[in-house]
Amino acid sequence: MDNNGLPLVSVILPIYNVEKYLARCLDSVVSQTYHNLEIILVDDGSTDGSGSIAERYAETDKRITVYHKKNGGLSSARNYGIDRCNGEYLTFIDSDDYVESDYVSYLFELLNNQTYKLSICSIYNDFEDSGRVVDNGDHTKRILSAKEAIEMMCYHDLVDTCAYAKMYHRDLFKDVRYPEGKLFEDIGTTYLLFDQNEAISCGFESKYHYVIRRNSIVTGQYNPKKLDLLEMTDQMADYVASRYPDLKEAVLRRRVYARFSTLNQLLDVKGNEDTKSGIVSFIKANAQSVLRDPKTPKRDRAAFYMLRLGLPVYKLFWNAYKVIKK
Repeated sequence: MDNNGLPLVSVILPIYNVEKYLARCLDSVVSQTYHNLEIILVDDGSTDGSGSIAERYAETDKRITVYHKKNGGLSSARNYGIDRCNGEYLTFIDSDDYVESDYVSYLFELLNNQTYKLSICSIYNDFEDSGRVVDNGDHTKRILSAKEAIEMMCYHDLVDTCAYAKMYHRDLFKDVRYPEGKLFEDIGTTYLLFDQNEAISCGFESKYHYVIRRNSIVTGQYNPKKLDLLEMTDQMADYVASRYPDLKEAVLRRRVYARFSTLNQLLDVKGNEDTKSGIVSFIKANAQSVLRDPKTPKRDRAAFYMLRLGLPVYKLFWNAYKVIKK
């Protein structure tokens, strides 16, 4: 606790080859209106100037501790930070993103004098190429059960799977770690963190800026590791369906969404025909069930109808959508 009785909050930043973005991120962190922070920078084997930038900030702010480790991926870096943090609460920020000055204080205030162990805020999408910023919040506040939060997450309804834009009590990580060696690790973890809570405090004001750039994990060129999305999603779906049988429609929607997302990555890739065929078969086999679900988003419905016209038509639709979205 500090002199005002506020608990220590650990801000964990995994860093890997983000020298172009890191200063903006760190400037947004050190200027937080919530001052009782421990800022843990985990340099995950960067080969550019990111490690030096981190050290430079540590020299000017005693709240910052820098760790340099062999590259092990985002999950490894997050777990490394969790294992070394001292805060009663913790939050994650990706080092190519940045946050509003009241990001930490907003999330902490949602905990309502520490009544809750997990809080959530909304996210801005910052499109790097166009400079467009999209506010994904609806400016409401809600208390959700774990089941309600998981259901909304499955439908992309205000609640996201991302590790960031949330504040967690450290106890939630007693038996949970991010799966190392996997991409889309938050999809394989966030539902487990949700499910430990009777109630989750949500404030759908956007306080976190997610920067959409060309070469991120999500938008970069396809590689076979991106199939981890299907594995992580199916693992989550199996758990949720067994725990909450009446969410079977929600998890099916999320499984189909993961297939569409992976198919979009494969559209311009030569070969991989068996993978594409298996994905399309899964989508078509479950199309009617998902389309009958009134909570299925409109974008999903449009994607189903375009895919019925064949992959070439679907590809044109997807490329047009990407241009509009930017």
